[in-house]
Amino acid sequence: MSDSPTGSEPGAALEALATVTAALENSEERPGQFEMARLVEQSIATGKHLVVQAGTGTGKTLAYLVPAITGGKRVVVATATKALQDQLAEKDLPFLAEHLGVDFSWAILKGRSNYVCLQRLREVSAEGEGQLELESMAVVTKAEIQKITLWAAKSPTGDQAELDWSPSDNAWRSVSVGSDECPGADKCPQGDPCFAEQARRKASAADVIVVNMYLYGLNVAADGAVLPDHDVVVFDEAHTLEDTMSDTVGVEISPGRFTALSGVVRKIIDDPSITGRIAEVGPSLRDVLEPELGKRLSTPLPDDLQEVLTDARLTLGDANNTLIAIDTSNEDAKQRKLRAQSMVGRTIEYLDVAIEGKAGYVAFVSGTRDSPKLEVQPLDVGPTLTAGVWTKRTAILTSATIPASLASRVGMEIGGTKVEVADVGSPFDYETNSILYNAIHLPNPNDPGFRAKANDELEALINAAGGRTLALFTSYRAMDEAAEEMKSRLDFPILTQRDLPKPALIKAFADSEETCLFATAGLFQGVDVPGRTLSLVVIDRIPFPRPDDPLLSARRDLLGPAAFSEIDIPRAAMMLAQACGRLIRTAGDKGVVAVMDPRLGTARYRWDIVRALPPMKRTRHREEAETFLRSLHK
Repeated sequence: MSDSPTGSEPGAALEALATVTAALENSEERPGQFEMARLVEQSIATGKHLVVQAGTGTGKTLAYLVPAITGGKRVVVATATKALQDQLAEKDLPFLAEHLGVDFSWAILKGRSNYVCLQRLREVSAEGEGQLELESMAVVTKAEIQKITLWAAKSPTGDQAELDWSPSDNAWRSVSVGSDECPGADKCPQGDPCFAEQARRKASAADVIVVNMYLYGLNVAADGAVLPDHDVVVFDEAHTLEDTMSDTVGVEISPGRFTALSGVVRKIIDDPSITGRIAEVGPSLRDVLEPELGKRLSTPLPDDLQEVLTDARLTLGDANNTLIAIDTSNEDAKQRKLRAQSMVGRTIEYLDVAIEGKAGYVAFVSGTRDSPKLEVQPLDVGPTLTAGVWTKRTAILTSATIPASLASRVGMEIGGTKVEVADVGSPFDYETNSILYNAIHLPNPNDPGFRAKANDELEALINAAGGRTLALFTSYRAMDEAAEEMKSRLDFPILTQRDLPKPALIKAFADSEETCLFATAGLFQGVDVPGRTLSLVVIDRIPFPRPDDPLLSARRDLLGPAAFSEIDIPRAAMMLAQACGRLIRTAGDKGVVAVMDPRLGTARYRWDIVRALPPMKRTRHREEAETFLRSLHK
């Protein structure tokens, strides 16, 4: 960044932002964007952390990128979704490189399993064992591997996202390795041309590095060993930060891990007494976890689970000793040995954490009955983030919806850490263009009569909207019941989340104005359908987190009486705000958000939730909502 104004004067970022936004097609004034850029510039200059809510349409990506770049700081942007990562890589950063007038470099860095492994490709295509490995695969998988091999020979990145087709999981697993399995560049003959290492080298020299939040969490857990050192970190979609950090700082042990581990070890140890014992851990673990699905576990762990984990630990200890004893001059065999040792060693570390029962951690069983998982996660991610982030660099946390308790939940106030919290609003005229209708006359959602009365409301509203409805439910059962009922009452096409994969589902909805889409919590965010196609968002009830969620229940126990206001209300408000955010995506969008849950208008905590929502005009009268909806498609 040799030409950048390092230590630039205050306001330099705003001038640069004005230049950049003027180059945008259909450029429009966004005061919130400039206010956010000013706050980010100030935060970077002073080292004071910033938590900033920037409503839909603010243009928050440019608002944090421009001051980070003009400030001459190395910045890591951690995104919550691959879609946002791709947007930065393919749209925003190239645009800034062209129009900002500052010489800067940028790189995208993903986890190792996203890149094809040249060593695995070499092994699979080699004479002898490689051919035997190929022969054991299905014909389709072999054809896909050959196709990947041809692509890898020409690809500049080896990144799976570069493919214009989707390989099967089996094919991609055969030619890639995860971080648990990779022995590292210095121990691999393909370490120099390795695609993952090339990406890391490019990132180490870049001024802006884009990663996903999960990879950043792994970096924190690994004490900074995964990513290059940096001055500033931006957490985009920061409302997911606490959950992502819990996942990455904790450990997960699943039956499938031992099936995969057995396959990795089998590539170097031809001894069924060892590989078979590893594989047998999977079914044994599944049998003891399945009855505990969705439950929090005691500390120490129940005896039957503790016994399976201890046996697994002993089995892997034996496997590791056998691996150490292998002496071979064959380079491919050495690599198989190193990968097996790496994965065995990492699994032993996970088992030790689970068996130990660390203070401040909670163990629970997640997943499905076919694939249950033991998870051990921290009750409080604050100390880890304080040690790994807040005391080491300046942090910018931003999202369209920031839970009120976010800063304290992630430890930003621990030890007197300085943090500024701000809301720069949205450029959209919500009061003119939208209505929040609350069906306050309906019974409580737990009342047996709620569903029938809510269906009557839903029918009337969809008719008024002429279709054009995204109906969101907090359970699949509620979605299914409502969809079946509406199909019998309405002439409009109705799609449900069960009908198609998410991208195809949203496209089908967006392509037909009269179509209605019924979905669950998975589509409370990530749906971007501007225009008349989406004129009505219906939400069946306030989306409080499950009372029996094992991790949250442990955190509630820790907080005591304050838990509802510290955990449940902020999470429910954030989810409801995300759902409301599906309605207005551009300045010209208009419509109604209808919440069937009367508690939004009657409960003592109602204002804590309403204040978190976009500033829509509010009504309790359905007729007002219907009149507004009819006016939109005359």
